[in-house]
Amino acid sequence: MAATQMLYSKTAAPGKEQGTVTFVDKSDQKSVDILMDGKLFTSYIWPDNVMKPVLYPVVTASGSEITRGFPMKPRPGERVDHPHHVGIWFNYGDVNKLDFWNNSEAISPASKSGYGTIHHKSIEKKDGGKGHGLLVVTASWDTPDGKQLLAEKTEMHFSNQGSTRIIDRITTLTAVSGAVSMADNKEGVFAIRVARQLELPSKDEVIMTDAKGNPTTVKAMSTEGVTGSYRSSEGIKDDAVWATRGRWMDLSGTINNEKVSIVICDHPQNVGYPTYWHARGYGLYAANPLGWSVFTKGKETLNYSVPAGKSVIFRYRMVIHNGSDLSDEAINALADEFAKKY
Repeated sequence: MAATQMLYSKTAAPGKEQGTVTFVDKSDQKSVDILMDGKLFTSYIWPDNVMKPVLYPVVTASGSEITRGFPMKPRPGERVDHPHHVGIWFNYGDVNKLDFWNNSEAISPASKSGYGTIHHKSIEKKDGGKGHGLLVVTASWDTPDGKQLLAEKTEMHFSNQGSTRIIDRITTLTAVSGAVSMADNKEGVFAIRVARQLELPSKDEVIMTDAKGNPTTVKAMSTEGVTGSYRSSEGIKDDAVWATRGRWMDLSGTINNEKVSIVICDHPQNVGYPTYWHARGYGLYAANPLGWSVFTKGKETLNYSVPAGKSVIFRYRMVIHNGSDLSDEAINALADEFAKKY
């Protein structure tokens, strides 16, 4: 396995880090809680019924949950589709022709041969403290018969800035069993599935995957309390952001009568920068730097691969802010700081 270097830094973000970040190791329950000022911000979890490690739930500084409940803890009035959309996650739809993205309990045993699973392996480091915490984990991207394709090492930096909370995810993937292809595919890579309130209002019927993995028509739902709105670094808004490129995206809305913004920042050193946005009105919000063909209607293709024994690093920042909207100037400062930090 190629050696990888720890990339973490404790350089302060534009906002002032404050309060505390602490970890509660519940490995016997397959989770680690991340607390800010003693209250749950999120948990890193790896349950057997989710086919990759995820961060779930995710909670604002004032206590509003921004992630969808289904399929972990369904809530009334939310969509029951895409059971593989859980919390915040990182994976891809075509790795050596295996679909890691869509794998879930809903996939029938007869179809499992086409899907890969990301297995949590170890907690390497938990370092909490004033305003900042670092969690380092390892995972294995495995074939259905248990062969490891990619060794993953991920650093997650958690920054407490009062009403602003930041997750910087730095993931190193190393090809350990020969070259690994990550062929051009729509499904990827760094994503969150948001609560109903942060979806874009829509009265259209849509075809979605149901809880058993079957396509089904979902009739128009009530849009009461549904307030989401996308805005990209290029000034593109709402449904039009899908398949566009940009260095950052902001999804804003209102939950429990408070303004909430979720920003994802790409990094200049990432493959495919600036990323394409696989951001949907129904609540899937993803940065996909590898799926060029579908986003360009076949005009461009990127079939990326990791040579045997070599590594690739993906860097993403997620900013969760409540209490007001974030200006373009503020988001650009956060993106600039992220670009310089790692």
